[in-house]
Amino acid sequence: MINREPNGPMVERSLVAGGQRTRSVLVAPNSIARWLLVFVLLAGVYFFQGFLVPALAAMIIGFASWPLYRRLLQAIGGSRTLGATIAILLVIFFIVAPISLTAVYAIKEVKIWAAWAIEANAVGAAAPAWVLKIPVVGDTIAEQWTRYLGHPSGIGELVQAISGSNIGNIYKGVVFLGATAFQAVLTLLFMLITLFFIYRDGETLVAQLDRVGESVLPNRWERVSRIVPLTISSTVTGMAVIAIGEGIVLGLAYWLAGVPSPVTLGLITGVMALIPGGAPLCFTLVSIYLAASGSMIEGVALLAWGSIELFIVDKTLRPKLVGGPIKLPFLPTFFGLIGGVKTMGFLGLFIGPVLMALLVAIWREWLHDVTTRVETIATAELSAPIDRLD
Repeated sequence: MINREPNGPMVERSLVAGGQRTRSVLVAPNSIARWLLVFVLLAGVYFFQGFLVPALAAMIIGFASWPLYRRLLQAIGGSRTLGATIAILLVIFFIVAPISLTAVYAIKEVKIWAAWAIEANAVGAAAPAWVLKIPVVGDTIAEQWTRYLGHPSGIGELVQAISGSNIGNIYKGVVFLGATAFQAVLTLLFMLITLFFIYRDGETLVAQLDRVGESVLPNRWERVSRIVPLTISSTVTGMAVIAIGEGIVLGLAYWLAGVPSPVTLGLITGVMALIPGGAPLCFTLVSIYLAASGSMIEGVALLAWGSIELFIVDKTLRPKLVGGPIKLPFLPTFFGLIGGVKTMGFLGLFIGPVLMALLVAIWREWLHDVTTRVETIATAELSAPIDRLD
């Protein structure tokens, strides 16, 4: 667009700044760059959302194991490619392999549950005798059991009402399990590949993020950005170690007590241990089952062992392992866990608390700034009369 200035030459007026001939700017180049960057990031999230879960899982493992990885680099002379290769092999040996073996045993036990469920769905399932022996609530549970599960197709109707799937369609169930297993293998493969590059190029990536972050949050980026690795290394890693430990210890206790499917119940207990109050609920229900089914001594022993183990963990291990720079209260922790599971599944158990830690850290940073500003103003007002007297 060309304009003629009064008593002067014509000057080109541009919509976007650029060049010496610009007289007015409607959209600044910085604004365009920021919106373009936001658009590219959103497009990347949309097109590569299938890789977010393995990438986040790799970041969690990388953050949690980074101190050990630094020691490994020092031991081998600083070769990052060799160090990343060794670290990946150690992750496979100590994390992937044990979890895979445990999952195989759990699947064998779940098959027994599935066979019973299909047979009970076909002919109906009467309430077990041990249910009637549960104190106080035994008769009520037996009545509800007979109402919903005592007739043919009862389990199928209940499952369909809850989840919308039909337990009687075995073919669909097999196809779904096969697709889920294949997707899990692909996710694991992508996670290991991402983790390799995190180990090899992690420090370079962090340095680049620091340069960009300082331009976005000057004088604050270093404090805010360090919250994520510190939170993962303390809170998340501590939660994972405690959950794995409780799953193993209580799973062995289930096996010694003669509980059916001890591996599966140990896995369930370990996962529930990530949620406050989850592990006590699990071993209490199993203890009630043992006592009601006639194994009173085993049930009481399991309840006592679980209570002692929980007391030791809560009083000694948990305060040392779970903590870090952001000590989340119960309510944000609970919201982080439940919201994470609802949004991202199992991985959300770790991502949710990290996000809540970031929100709490930002809130405390903001509150600290406001408090400091108010105190500064109050101090200035109190010192003003003294200055006048001087």
